[in-house]
Amino acid sequence: MKNLALWISATALICGAVAIASGTGDEGLLGQFGLVVEQDAVLAATGVPIDSDHSIWRAFRNEYWPADYFIDAKGRIRYRHFGEGEYEKSERVIQTLLKENGATSLDETTVRITPEGPEASPSEDVRSPETYVGYARAENFASPERMARDSRETYSPPARPGLNQWGLDGSWKAGAESSKLESAPGKIVFRFHSRDLHMVLGPANNGTPVRFKVKLNGTAPGGDHGSDSNADGTGEVRRPRMYQLIRQKGPIKDVTFEIEFIDPGIEVFSFTFG
Repeated sequence: MKNLALWISATALICGAVAIASGTGDEGLLGQFGLVVEQDAVLAATGVPIDSDHSIWRAFRNEYWPADYFIDAKGRIRYRHFGEGEYEKSERVIQTLLKENGATSLDETTVRITPEGPEASPSEDVRSPETYVGYARAENFASPERMARDSRETYSPPARPGLNQWGLDGSWKAGAESSKLESAPGKIVFRFHSRDLHMVLGPANNGTPVRFKVKLNGTAPGGDHGSDSNADGTGEVRRPRMYQLIRQKGPIKDVTFEIEFIDPGIEVFSFTFG
């Protein structure tokens, strides 16, 4: 459904009513975490501005992600929506604003998208919150070592993490928004409860892909692998975006996730669940 929000944004910009999707889709993820991208190219291709310095975020005094603000041709905010969902209502608002601005012959049916991978609707049994890996907003960090700020530190994983606890293993440098693996191999462990597990990841600064291998409760995920991992747990990070690593097919239960990065330089920003 995030594609729908991007479509709304692009269509509205063309027709005079603006929908700002703050932190929606890969472009929103890039803006949220301040990753370096070709902003003009993304704007031209999608109609979605990149907010790498959070200036739009601050101007709206925004506290939510994703957050949609629908603005008419006169610059008035006509509707707000925070979080996922209500996609059909959002599209109806756009249609109304387009008509007010003179658009005719609109198809008033709503867009129907069959979302896949990380864009699929979340399950009804999500007990793990979005979790940030940078020290500025990190919570439930459970490695025995204290998270060092902006300096290299060797960590060991928690032996028996509780639900929603996580930890690092190996040599990492924790920044305010992300943690970077200084030397390979390195791991992250997370005990979670949801159908899907996603991570926002970026490759090494030189653009070299970073190989990884994931496990659930100490073994390869098999049929529970995500759209960005294989049944044996292997995969690669080639560009900064959100990666779906786990999709549990059976009953949802507490499980321990482990990801090992085989190459150095990976940047880890956050975990999200669905």
